Amino acid sequence: MDTYSLMREFADSWALLLLTAFFVGVIVWVFRPGSTTGHRDSANIPFRHENKPARDDDENGARTKEART
Repeated sequence: MDTYSLMREFADSWALLLLTAFFVGVIVWVFRPGSTTGHRDSANIPFRHENKPARDDDENGARTKEART
């Protein structure tokens, strides 16, 4: 059996099963109970400093502005 056929069989069977299980796992992780707070917090990042820009607290003078609290 050549390499192409072996890889094709693997991709058609086990790799498809693995990727499907990974997809279902990600969906379960996103919709798990208790994750709503984190998602809402992430969704509101652009609106945290609505009236003025974030302060530049970096001592080196770099212009990094993060909205993390």
